[in-house]
Amino acid sequence: MSLLERIYFFHAKIQAGRFPNTTVLINEFEISPATAHRDIAYLRDRLQAPLAFHQRKNGFFYTQENFQLPFEDSPAMTLILGLLGNLAEETGLAELPELAEIKKRLQGVLFPGRRNIEDLLHCEWIEKERICGTIFKSVLAALREQQQLQLSYRSGTGKKSERRVDPMKLVNYQGRWYLLAWCHTRGERRMFHLARMEEAILTGAQVEHAMQQEDRWLTESFGIFKGPVLYHATIRFTGTAAEIIRRQQWHQDQKVEAKDGGLLLSLPVADDRELVMKVLQFGAEAEIIGPEALRQRLQQEIQQMKRLYNQ
Repeated sequence: MSLLERIYFFHAKIQAGRFPNTTVLINEFEISPATAHRDIAYLRDRLQAPLAFHQRKNGFFYTQENFQLPFEDSPAMTLILGLLGNLAEETGLAELPELAEIKKRLQGVLFPGRRNIEDLLHCEWIEKERICGTIFKSVLAALREQQQLQLSYRSGTGKKSERRVDPMKLVNYQGRWYLLAWCHTRGERRMFHLARMEEAILTGAQVEHAMQQEDRWLTESFGIFKGPVLYHATIRFTGTAAEIIRRQQWHQDQKVEAKDGGLLLSLPVADDRELVMKVLQFGAEAEIIGPEALRQRLQQEIQQMKRLYNQ
């Protein structure tokens, strides 16, 4: 049992007027007397608990009413706990027993006897994918231990390849899991979709390429298709689309300008595949203003769609 669980247990006993002492901790958690003394000292000195010892009742009590531990009855922590379970379910990690155990233990420690917050919260991602628990654990272990991974990977077209990679960062984007890694086969950074990994094996070799804290590769351009910024795209939104976009942020460096009864959105782009899909979803209420090459690509796509539906 962790220090957190022992502290909250001891705190609950005090609040219940049970006057607990070191023996209570020793018997409940099978710890040494020295550890029990350290726990109580931590509660008093680090968490600023108003502890005092009652000689006649041979136990501790609080000298101030309504003392609470950090996060106790915290709405934010309640929400985070609920999101933990929903995140696991909606991003394909529900089968990982570790997440279920963490959620269960936190629920019991922080909110004993309370309604399971997961029953009161609903989160939903569309197009969610199931991730193999074994592969996810291997990716996490490789990141933590900074080891290279050997991947069996299928591309979006279904082509299978073997890749040796230096894992750099785990990424969750729109409910999907990705691994940013240096690909030794391609000699560059690549984003690997975890759902397309058929095997991930730790090699024991240390990574040769690491991501520095100030590295902005993941955030400098729009969308999941990353890389150096090639251009800034400008889209004009009108009607309902303009009202929707007015309240959204597609990228941290975007610029929004009201003009001619609509809204102009400008943002940095490295790869336009996702941007094309985003613009098309708004139909006639979204128009590419520039660059011209991107505008022409949209025109071609619309013409192909028109031919498809005119058959």
